[in-house]
Amino acid sequence: MNEISFSSQKEQGKLDSVASDVLRNVRLSKGFIIWIGFLFLALAACLFAYIIQLKEGLGVTGLRDYTSWGMYIANFVFFVATSLVGMLISSVLGLIGYNWVKPISRIAEIIAIAFAAVAGLVIISDMGRPDRFPYLFMFGRIQSPILWDVTVVTTYLVLSLLLWFFPLIPDLAISKNRLHGRPPLLVKAYEILSLRWEHHESQYRILKQALRILLILIIPTAFAIHTVTSWLFAVTPRTGWDSTIFGPYFLSGAFVSGTAAVIIAMYFFRVNYKLEKYLTPFHFERMGRVLILVSIVYIYFNLNEFLVPGYKLKTGDAIHLRELFTGHYAMLFWSVQLVGLVIPVILLLIKQMRRPVPMMIISAFVLAASWLKRYIIVVPGQGHPNLPIQNVPVEWVLYKPTLIETAVTMASILLVLIIITILSKLFPVIPIWEMAEDEHDKEKLSGNE
Repeated sequence: MNEISFSSQKEQGKLDSVASDVLRNVRLSKGFIIWIGFLFLALAACLFAYIIQLKEGLGVTGLRDYTSWGMYIANFVFFVATSLVGMLISSVLGLIGYNWVKPISRIAEIIAIAFAAVAGLVIISDMGRPDRFPYLFMFGRIQSPILWDVTVVTTYLVLSLLLWFFPLIPDLAISKNRLHGRPPLLVKAYEILSLRWEHHESQYRILKQALRILLILIIPTAFAIHTVTSWLFAVTPRTGWDSTIFGPYFLSGAFVSGTAAVIIAMYFFRVNYKLEKYLTPFHFERMGRVLILVSIVYIYFNLNEFLVPGYKLKTGDAIHLRELFTGHYAMLFWSVQLVGLVIPVILLLIKQMRRPVPMMIISAFVLAASWLKRYIIVVPGQGHPNLPIQNVPVEWVLYKPTLIETAVTMASILLVLIIITILSKLFPVIPIWEMAEDEHDKEKLSGNE
């Protein structure tokens, strides 16, 4: 479309049709108020648990001298991992030229923003003295991977926000005069955030150039964010973490959890927002193929992660692998590998299983297993220190999360859901101008114009 002003009657009709479909969900419905109210009430209850932890100290959790990284750090790694899906969908698949990702890209960016934003707060929940968090910026040492981690997480969050907001500007301009019956404050927000956009061809040209630069920049940033997170483990000589492949191992796992999260969100928006026209079975089928690909890559790195130390079987590795394969963590370990990786790949190879409902169910299992996988990475390795554990209470030897710890972890998950709910309810979740432009281009190619 050379002149992207939607000036002709046919172009305007397509634009009106897409805008009508997408904007009918941009309203404060009774269901939305009930849902967001429930989320905030649950969050308040969980935050009360954090206040108890803040007053009493980390002693109210299951964290002790030996297992000092537990559920909180597993949750942090999971959040960072899932946030990488914005880069995978928007940048990698988008830059390759797969146009089918257009209606999915904004959903992926919303998920990336929510998980990346909350990831930093999860780290604070693990700190006994959160008031000392500013010291990281004031006195941080460049040698510390923790400083690198904070830097790349912040950078990735900023880039994700820009990738979400820039394509939203034309939609805000399109929508601001179509928000009849909506709260005046929301209409005013659309007017301000649209930045006086007038749909000139030059504006779209600049926008697409800026987006291309951001899509290129976010790829190394996304690789850095989870590689650095893996280095928090890999730079230690601890059994179970002392691995040279932790970087790609973490990255491949990130694409699995992120893809599963996007598929679940797609199904929710398709059903509850009545977006069957834009989130079609074709999109689920394609996302199913993506999930198969990233899962197979992750299975490969899992084989590398356990086969190599299993072949050499050093003393520490032997103890660690025995605990995973046949010991205390065996049930959890094999459940994660089978239910979260192997069985989903086998099922998704069947075309009928790549339909919306089966895809959503499979993705829910994959996402839950992805969280448990981080738990398996973080916790078991701390139970086998180089020095023997002597003269300590039994609860110090075997880590078990407490109710307080679980509630604080749930707070972060609730906060993610709140961010996703607000961003997807108050702003168009499907890119209006891109879908209208895509419809026009398809019609030109088919010869109907």
